[in-house]
Amino acid sequence: TDAEVSTRKKTFAEVQTERLDQAERTVLIKCPSKLNEKKLLQYLASHGNVKSHFFFENRGISALIEFSEKSSIASLQDAVGIPSASEHHVVPFKSRLFTFTLKNPVSQHVEETPLHLSPQCHIPVKDLIEKLCLADSISSQMYILLNEYQLTEENIKLRFLACSLVRDFARAYFPDSTVKPFGSSVNTFGKLGSDVDMFLDFRDTGKHATKMKKGPFEMEYQMKRLPSERLATQRILSVIGDCLDNFGPGCVNVQKILNARCPLVKFSHQPTGFQCDLSVSNSIAIRSSELLYIYGCLDSRVRALVFAVRCWARVHGLTNSAPGTWITNFSLTMMVMFFLQRRSPPIIPTLDQLKELAEEKDKHIIGGYDCSFVSDLRKIQPTKNTETLDVLLGEFFEYFGNFDFRKNSINLRKGKEVNKPESSPLYIWNPFEQDLNISKNVNQPQLEKFIAMARESAWILQKEDKTQQMINKEPWGLAALLIPFGKNNSSKMKNRMKGIGSETIRSLLDSLKLNNASSQQKAVGK
Repeated sequence: TDAEVSTRKKTFAEVQTERLDQAERTVLIKCPSKLNEKKLLQYLASHGNVKSHFFFENRGISALIEFSEKSSIASLQDAVGIPSASEHHVVPFKSRLFTFTLKNPVSQHVEETPLHLSPQCHIPVKDLIEKLCLADSISSQMYILLNEYQLTEENIKLRFLACSLVRDFARAYFPDSTVKPFGSSVNTFGKLGSDVDMFLDFRDTGKHATKMKKGPFEMEYQMKRLPSERLATQRILSVIGDCLDNFGPGCVNVQKILNARCPLVKFSHQPTGFQCDLSVSNSIAIRSSELLYIYGCLDSRVRALVFAVRCWARVHGLTNSAPGTWITNFSLTMMVMFFLQRRSPPIIPTLDQLKELAEEKDKHIIGGYDCSFVSDLRKIQPTKNTETLDVLLGEFFEYFGNFDFRKNSINLRKGKEVNKPESSPLYIWNPFEQDLNISKNVNQPQLEKFIAMARESAWILQKEDKTQQMINKEPWGLAALLIPFGKNNSSKMKNRMKGIGSETIRSLLDSLKLNNASSQQKAVGK
């Protein structure tokens, strides 16, 4: 759509600012079960103009209401009462979460109108496969998958609202703070149902800098001093975690994980239905989010390929939501980016090329690392590469099925295979912290399983007779790759595994047999 193309051209910062502003003018309402939409909107309009709204299912019907003016919220809050404390005592924190019930339901339910509900999760893999079989090419299969899995406009609004509600708590202590989402919620690669990663930011957007120059004095706040930034982070998160736990409406299962490399507070936010991870400002994580945002906006094939590869990896048990020795979605996404940089001509530029295009305002040095790259998408030349997704999917599996992982590492700065600096089985350079391997957790059996699956998938795509399979109503193309390669394939697998260290083959084949049952279970359950 034209609207989408124009939003695509905004810079990452513009989109973030716009969404955060939108979230500040938004409230969430738990609705009565029998609801007349027109009546609800009519009532809300008495507090100010409603700019947009949608309904969704979350243990009953909820409505997200975006007003044009922030003042409408105060007007609505003035009219809202405190729940009567019969069997429960309440914590009197007034948020932007409300429950509406009908005063005299009997007279009103006659006019109940059917509501359009926005889905907040994606369809199960088995339903997806049925849809994919109806497409006419692998390329259109990949766009169907993308459309089913990607975040919707409504889901993004809900994510930013969750951040904005947490920010209301943080502001009780730190009036200038903001809470912003990062990672998959904002990098264009988020999948419906994924967690919301959010961070607390205390950086004032340089408003003070100019004022401080005036006058004869150097002036600064007296603030509590602590021996390390880490300790400050842990203390702040500990208190905000307690706040959410004790006072936050609908914040449950609050876990403080303060000794992690990156201290965080995990919690479930029931009103929006999200699992949230809150940490304190991590500038490098934001730069990674923006880099992926740029790649995702440059060419529609980028996101389509990433979503297909991630769904494929999930079905075959190559990725897992629990931490472990699996390849992460972030690593997988970076592998797809690298593959697209390696095409001839390249489909996306290297990070070094993006850095050369950077203007003064794009310069970012964080902790001694140069994290500069261009933010204006118009400055980046569109690719001359015209390969179809049908070709790219097969070539991706071919490329990594035959990649020399023993010798080479994946470097997105240079867009080149470079010698591994150390012996991790899979070495993917962190694009910004150049001395870190983002896939350090991956062990040899997991990597070999990935290689075997990639070879098997490349082979299936090459051998396949699409017309015959369509006549036989068999899954073809991408659909054929989203069915766990079962026991009937294990002899074929053995051939495909020639040249892979034999000591792990036995354990690998066993794990494949185990994984079939469990990954099918997981894929369907997700």
